[in-house]
Amino acid sequence: MSGPQTSSALDWSREAYRAFSDHRIRLVSYVPDAGLKRLIELCQGDAGMRAVPLTTEEEGVGLAMGAWLGGEKSALLLQSSGVGNLVNVLGALRECRLPFLMVVTMRGEEGEFNRWQVPMGRAAPAVLEGMGVRVVRVEEAEEVGPALRQALTRAFEGGQAVALLLAQSLIGIKSFQEQANR
Repeated sequence: MSGPQTSSALDWSREAYRAFSDHRIRLVSYVPDAGLKRLIELCQGDAGMRAVPLTTEEEGVGLAMGAWLGGEKSALLLQSSGVGNLVNVLGALRECRLPFLMVVTMRGEEGEFNRWQVPMGRAAPAVLEGMGVRVVRVEEAEEVGPALRQALTRAFEGGQAVALLLAQSLIGIKSFQEQANR
């Protein structure tokens, strides 16, 4: 499979963006990630959304909590390797019982070139569930829009923390050659 800029990647990114727009997501925070590049670009190009780059994933939870308390909906975009950074702040989110949505690109799955991505990639679903986050996994591009819409409803109408996990096969398997050419 080619890198994250396949036509499927563009299709799912556009559907995810439409879901954000339809559900009035106004703040999208993210840790830069090649698998999320197109979705981030779409959010940056929307004058009704504010796309905020983060230095660490924990900042996104604080922004989401503040946005909700200020009357706005938000989403956090991250890679599965960043899930481990969220454990403490997810505990605060759980205790405050605030709605929360994250879209997580998975790493460490079949075909992963970077062995350091494997442990957290495998642990991410259990870590999230252990912190009270409802986990929804998507394997196919055509599932992204409907699954994200359902996750947004669960989060913001049901008052839940929800993580939509995008399979590595969906976002594209990176290779050493692609990384060397960057």
